Amino acid sequence: MRFEGKVSRHGRFWLAEIPLLDAITQGRSRKEALEMIGDWLETMVNRQGFKTHVHPGRRDDFEVEGSDAAAMTAFMLRRLRETSGSSLGEVAARLGSTSRNAYARYERGDAVPTLEKLDELVRAARGGDFVIREATH
Repeated sequence: MRFEGKVSRHGRFWLAEIPLLDAITQGRSRKEALEMIGDWLETMVNRQGFKTHVHPGRRDDFEVEGSDAAAMTAFMLRRLRETSGSSLGEVAARLGSTSRNAYARYERGDAVPTLEKLDELVRAARGGDFVIREATH
């Protein structure tokens, strides 16, 4: 799994941003900003042994991948739910479930969703429309 990001120069600093995760870091160079976004993701996922690798793009884009797709999926779902201001119960209700544990197991990383299920989970966590697309590379 990879998250897409943008890197840009703002004054004396470079900013690296992952819009999906509402994440932004800065560095004194493009390289440092990209290193910082990888460090940020490792810190936020907070799983022993989890490592990231940042793939710089040609211009202002990059992708960051992690060593554990389940951990990245769990973090993304939690982050989306929290930034939308939704509770576990509200997300579960959007999924048509009366049990918040049905959704929470994905957010804990206990279950890894299929691509179709991930799309449904992301929509419910964000409280609106969103489309997951498969990588083309």
